[in-house]
Amino acid sequence: MSLVSTKWLFENRERVKIIDSSWHLPSENRKSEDEYNAEHIDGAIYFDIDENSDQNSSLPHMLPNKIQWEKIMSKLGISNKDIIVVYDNSDVISSCRLWFTLQYFGHSKDMIHVLNGGYNKWKKEKLPITSKKTNVIKAKYIASEKNEMVKQLKEININIEKKEFKLVDGRSIDRFEGKVEEPRKGLKCGSIKNSLCLPFKNVINLDKTFKSKKELQYIFTEVIQDINNNNLVFSCGSGITSCVLALAYSLINNNYKPTIYDGSWAEYGKIEK
Repeated sequence: MSLVSTKWLFENRERVKIIDSSWHLPSENRKSEDEYNAEHIDGAIYFDIDENSDQNSSLPHMLPNKIQWEKIMSKLGISNKDIIVVYDNSDVISSCRLWFTLQYFGHSKDMIHVLNGGYNKWKKEKLPITSKKTNVIKAKYIASEKNEMVKQLKEININIEKKEFKLVDGRSIDRFEGKVEEPRKGLKCGSIKNSLCLPFKNVINLDKTFKSKKELQYIFTEVIQDINNNNLVFSCGSGITSCVLALAYSLINNNYKPTIYDGSWAEYGKIEK
């Protein structure tokens, strides 16, 4: 049960850890922490995607290492036994990035959920919100990396010829086809050879809920043909919306282990000088 409804969260909010992982594109000029401080779901703690990433990488918000992750989770008061519900107030459905990261570091997938419709739906239904910062008691978190869930640049290049997995790009068609400039400076236009395009917004409704299982089956079939294929890797601009597609695909394929190319176009599209 990767997705939970606002009703489910409201009824179970006392027995879960709620995390606000809102993240916005730089072009939006929005600060997610300021928005959290102004108002958030009652009981939620704030997770900064950029701050809680690999600070030694030149690429944006790359996964931290195991030791860093244990410190991050412990400081946030998260233990291995916690049931977690992640939400966001973002146009790029950034909660899916934390959903993926938690699985990557070994948190049981049955204990990680994303709030379907996010903060907008919660607030629209007039459910409890607050500006009060949630009290956090430090915990002890033990991580276990699942390296097979992340592809590296070398593997992406080898796969162009070997075609051992299908690479699906979550950027817009215009970006994928190189018809528009990339929003990040220093990147060329276009896409990875032999990759497929499925804009992440195609799997999301206007109210930011995920489309139905039947709709998702049709959408993925149009792109990858075989929706029983477990050999799928998702990429995007910088590793955020690839996780949206990974979650969406897991909704129609129970055997699929979410896998992304973390560097995505931020790495692959670097203009060589």
